[in-house]
Formats: sequence, structure tokens, C-alpha cells
Amino acid sequence: MRTAALAVVAMIAAGGSAPAQSSGQAAAGPDRARLVGAWHMVSMEEQAPDGTLTHRDDRDAMLVYTADGHVSVQVMYPASDISSTTNSPYSKDGYEASFGSYDVDEQAHTVTHHVRGSLVRTLIGRDLPRVMQFSTDGHLTLRSARPEEKWSVTWEHD
Repeated sequence: MRTAALAVVAMIAAGGSAPAQSSGQAAAGPDRARLVGAWHMVSMEEQAPDGTLTHRDDRDAMLVYTADGHVSVQVMYPASDISSTTNSPYSKDGYEASFGSYDVDEQAHTVTHHVRGSLVRTLIGRDLPRVMQFSTDGHLTLRSARPEEKWSVTWEHD
């Protein structure tokens, strides 16, 4: 009993706390821990069918990962871009919004969003795997794990 009390005191003194985990939540690893928080979009790159790469930094967006496994994302396209995004599989009328839960595969460096709700209803119930990469300056780059989707988004912690 005394050993357990000393361990708790040592943890508190070190500034840590025991994370609460739900029964289905995986232990937090380095990638998962780095994801937690609010992010804003720095830029997006999209590859057209002809191979042309377009770099965009004019979209306003927020991505939020919570420690207990929830995710939400919202992207607002500029008014000048609404017509080209109308038929996007992720957006409607220049806006993208979804929420749900997420899982991280630490070995593969992937995060999978499990969509519970979305502005685009065909996404509801789908799993959206994303390859993640953290840069040395703290940016997070996500790209689709699906080879037919040729885009990447770079995020920065708020």
C-alpha cells in the first residue's frame, strides 16, 4: 500500500497523471500522443489525373483529435473554389465537415478515422485510413492511404 501511494506521489510530483482509458481504447503511443489537440491547415496538395500537382494554402480548416479517441474536421474552401469542390467526395458546396472516432497504428504510422457523422452522408459509417508523418518542426502531414486518392494536407498545432 505504501509503495502504491509513493508511486502516485512521484507521478504527481513529475507533473503526470494516470490517463483514463475506456475499455475499447488502445494505449497511447508516441504517434497517438502527438496527434492530440487542435490543428489548423497550413496547406493542401492535390494531384490531378494528368499528374499536375496543385499547392493550396487558401483553405481555412481545423482538425481536432481528443485523448479519448474522438476526431472532427472542418474545412472551408474559398468562394472562388466552390464550383470545383461541389462534386468532391468529402465536401459539399465548398465545405467539409465530419466527426467520429479514430485509431492509430503506430507501426504503420497511420490513423484511421471512423466517420460517425458527416456533411457528405455517403461518408457516414466509413473508415478513412490516413498515412501520417510528423516533421521536425512539428507539422503533421496526412495523406490518404488509398492509392487512387492523390492528396496530402499539412497541419500545424494551434
